[in-house]
Amino acid sequence: MRVLLIEDDRMIAAAIEQALKDASYAVDTVHDGKSALLPAGSGHYDLVLLDLGLPGMTGFEVLHQIRRKKLKLPVIILTAKDSVEDRIRGLDEGADDYLIKPFDMAELRARMRAVIRRNAGSGNPVLTNGRISLDPATREASYQSRTARLSAREFSLLQSLLLRPGAILSRRELEDRIYGWNEEVESNVVEYLIHSIRKKLGNDAIANIRGLGWMVAKEE
Repeated sequence: MRVLLIEDDRMIAAAIEQALKDASYAVDTVHDGKSALLPAGSGHYDLVLLDLGLPGMTGFEVLHQIRRKKLKLPVIILTAKDSVEDRIRGLDEGADDYLIKPFDMAELRARMRAVIRRNAGSGNPVLTNGRISLDPATREASYQSRTARLSAREFSLLQSLLLRPGAILSRRELEDRIYGWNEEVESNVVEYLIHSIRKKLGNDAIANIRGLGWMVAKEE
């Protein structure tokens, strides 16, 4: 899953970014509101984490621009502003959730999983296409009679496919979900990860559509 973090405090941003990368997320960070608008509208992100007290353009203004463009992009506000009025305004402007600083990273990750589930139209904590099941809390995947714990990047790749069952994702699209801006993309990493997942779950868990990319079947 690829996340856009918009946070002006560089120490806080670095701590959140590292914690999310350790939990298998690809994270890109910007430190002001105006710089966030272009990447937010790129279609490359599954989720935005948005601070409110940004220089140049406030988080409320950034959120307004995202929703004005009718982008179906989940947004979680992360802020020290804890008044009821600010929370109401953030939610009314279109935020999907609102978390007060300081917060525990485990709670943030749980809220991120919940928002992604709601955005995908599912209340089930386990992602599934009806055949493969993936538990984001444990990174355990099940297919037919096999269950295996996935590595961080294996999880990120399979999660990307399960969030769009029936859709073919190209190598570039999968790389975008695995790596952030400043991370070097390893050669043939997608093929390596798919081979590793198939070894754990079965060769037909992920289908290769020659010349186009990879997919998991849509629930029938």
